[in-house]
Amino acid sequence: MDRIRIQGGVPLNGAIPISGAKNAALALMPACLLTGETLRLSNLPHLADITTMANLLGRHGVGMTLNGHAPGGQAGRVLELTAARISDTTAPYDLVRKMRASILVLGPLVARCGEARVSLPGGCAIGTRPVDLHLKALEALGAAIAVEGGYIVARAPAGGLKGAQIVFPSVTVGGTENALMAAVLAGGDTVIANAAREPEVVDLARCLVAMGAEIDGIGSGSLRVRGQPSLHGADYAVLPDRIETGTYAVAAAITRGDVELVDARLDLMEAVARALADCGVRLSETPRGVRVAANGHVGGIDIMTEPYPGFPTDMQAQLMALMATAEGASMITETIFENRFMHVPELVRMGARITVHGASAIVRGVPHLSGAPVMATDLRASVSLILAGLAAEGETMVNRVYHLDRGYERLEEKLGACGARIERIKGEG
Repeated sequence: MDRIRIQGGVPLNGAIPISGAKNAALALMPACLLTGETLRLSNLPHLADITTMANLLGRHGVGMTLNGHAPGGQAGRVLELTAARISDTTAPYDLVRKMRASILVLGPLVARCGEARVSLPGGCAIGTRPVDLHLKALEALGAAIAVEGGYIVARAPAGGLKGAQIVFPSVTVGGTENALMAAVLAGGDTVIANAAREPEVVDLARCLVAMGAEIDGIGSGSLRVRGQPSLHGADYAVLPDRIETGTYAVAAAITRGDVELVDARLDLMEAVARALADCGVRLSETPRGVRVAANGHVGGIDIMTEPYPGFPTDMQAQLMALMATAEGASMITETIFENRFMHVPELVRMGARITVHGASAIVRGVPHLSGAPVMATDLRASVSLILAGLAAEGETMVNRVYHLDRGYERLEEKLGACGARIERIKGEG
C-alpha cells in the first residue's frame, strides 16, 4: 500500500486551489437517476469516491462522458450523466461496501422505477451510522421496505410514491438527501421536518430545482416539495469543498504559515472559521478566496461537534491535531459519531498529550510534535496525521493512506507547492 513521508517543521506559504465538494458531488451524481435527460456536473473533484459512485451508476445503466474542464476556465472536471434507461435497479455489495454514500441511489431508484435493491453500505469504520432514518422516510412516502440477505429491498405502491409528512427524530444528511430525491417524483406535497441544513443538502436542492423540481425552504430545517411527474436535465456546478478548505486552513495554522485558499468560500465554513479565529488564527476574504495566516500565538479552545451550522464532525480530527500544538488545554467533544477518536493513539505516538473520557478528549498542547511512523484509520483521521506530520520535528511516515484518496485531490501536490516536504511512496497491494 502507498505511504506518505513528511519532513516536518516548514511553515506553509503560497496558494492552494480548493476542489469541488466531495460530499456534494456524491449526492448530486445519483440525481441523474431521476430523469432520462442529461445532468451535466462541473467542478467535479477527481477522487476515489467519485469513481466508485460513477461505477455504481454505470451498473444501473447510466451513460457517462467526461469532458475535461468547464467553460470559462472553471476548475474541476465536467461529467455528463444520462440515465435514459435504467437497466438494473440492484446496487451490488461489491461496490456499495466501499462507500456509504452509495445508499443515495435508493431514493431515486424507488421514485423513478418503483423498486430498488441496495446492499447495506460500508465505508469508514467510524461508527454504526445506521440507515434506518433513510428507510423510515421512504416508508412514509409509501414504499414497502425489507432487508433480505444484506440488501435493502424497497418497492413503491401501485401508482408510485405519494407525498407525506416526514419528521426526522434526529438530523441526518444522507436521510434528508434520499428523502428529497424520492419526494421530487412523489405524487402530491411532501414536508421534510428537521431536515439537515448542510451546504451539501442545499446544493442538492438547488440542483433539483434546476432540473424542474419545486422545493421551498431550501437552507432551513423544513423543506416542502411539490412532486412532479418528471424532471429534465440541467447544468450544475458543484460548490467548493468546505472540509478541504478547513483542512488546508488548519495546515496553514499548524505550521504557523500564511496560505491563500483559492476558490474557498468563508460563508460555507463559518463554525470552523470562528474556531480558528478563537485560536488566534487570522482569516480574511481575498478576491480569489480566503487567506489564512498564523504567524504568532495559537491558543487552545473548546469545541463540540454538531449538525450544521455547528462545528462539523469531519473537521474534528484536524482541529485536534492543531490543538496538540497550541498553548494551553482544549476539550473536544464528539456528538455525531461514537468511534471518531481512532486517530488519538497515533497522535500520541507523535508526542501529543491527549486523554479521552467517553465522548470528550482533553488535549494539552506541547511545544512540538515528533515525527513517527503512524497508521491511518479513516479519511479525516488520515489527514489529521498528515497535518501533525507537517508540524512535527523529523520524519513522519503515514501508512494506509488509501483513505486520503477518497476525499483529498492531489494532496501532496497542493501542500508541496506551498513548501511542504512531502512525498508519496508507492507500494504494492
